[in-house]
Amino acid sequence: MTLIGRSRTRGVETLSLDAPERRNALSAALVGGLAAALTDAGKDPGVRAVVLTHTGNTFSAGADLKDPPDPAALVALLRQIVELPKPVVARVTGHVRAGGLGLLAACDIGVASRTATFAFTEVRIGVAPAVISLPLLPRTDPRALTRYYLTGERFDADEAARIGLVTAAGDDADDTLEPILDGVRRSAPEALAETKRLLTAKVLETFDRDADTLTALSARLFASASAREGMTAFLERRDPEWAV
Repeated sequence: MTLIGRSRTRGVETLSLDAPERRNALSAALVGGLAAALTDAGKDPGVRAVVLTHTGNTFSAGADLKDPPDPAALVALLRQIVELPKPVVARVTGHVRAGGLGLLAACDIGVASRTATFAFTEVRIGVAPAVISLPLLPRTDPRALTRYYLTGERFDADEAARIGLVTAAGDDADDTLEPILDGVRRSAPEALAETKRLLTAKVLETFDRDADTLTALSARLFASASAREGMTAFLERRDPEWAV
């Protein structure tokens, strides 16, 4: 089963998360498939940039609770996006939750339509946004992250742009995306790679410093009694026992 759609137009490789029946949840298979597609794009001299998008009305619902990826594999995927020697641009027209926000933050540029919604839902199922903090904390407004990490509140595309989670929000994501891709196509590949290296240096410092600690934290929390109750409650469509 193919979980990553691929197409190319004028040097831009579009990779689509393509498991809409699972709300593009980050399963081990989807994470592996996306990593393989990014590897191919990174090595291909015909690819000038990558657009990461989705099928269905959800960009990604976060970790697949029935088949979650190994935390180390998710860290590796996020780092791969940050390190890819070509710009990676997220195109979001649907909902983004939990781990999906890590993918979004790892991208160099992100555009979202105003139909998109966002939420860090980890605390509501008994875990924390651990490994996805690696790209999120260096790139996103810290006071806003404090609110949304701790409450799990939903917010819209304009707010996502205000806090730096995406670059721009608009009524039509493709219209917003067009001048960005035009600019990339007019840029020299080596210059793009070196400019990206400058821009991502601080993000990669966070990976080097914190990846092991946050990977261990994620594994510990997902194995906790709180996580078991939170995930069970989510799957049973009821409030967890701690809700008041």
